[in-house]
Amino acid sequence: GTKDGQRYIAGLSEDRQRRMQRIRATIKKAVPGATERISYQIPTYTLNGRSVYFAGFKAHIGLYPVTAEVTAKLAKQRAPYRSPAAKATVRLPLSKPMPYALIGRIVKLKLRAGTARSATAPARRRPVRR
Repeated sequence: GTKDGQRYIAGLSEDRQRRMQRIRATIKKAVPGATERISYQIPTYTLNGRSVYFAGFKAHIGLYPVTAEVTAKLAKQRAPYRSPAAKATVRLPLSKPMPYALIGRIVKLKLRAGTARSATAPARRRPVRR
């Protein structure tokens, strides 16, 4: 839970800790109903059966997975942060200011997409029994 996320962040350098705490707060604000846990040994937020992960590395912070839906809606904003190695990763260099507003939009689109889809999906009909 939350304590595991705090422990993960506490193990990073001071600069990364500050940024990771702010990313964490950005995610909580963007999707207040998401649950926090550690998965794949990194902080994970889950809502509507969808998850988003973030991790601190030496020169960047990674945010993933980013779906095709998110990429389509935020293509221009996301372009400078595309990972050359993985399409579904947003790579946020520590050498540049963190795009917290963009992080919030990505997470909101990714985690809330399940809600929008289920709200617009046609109702299932039960078979008529005779």
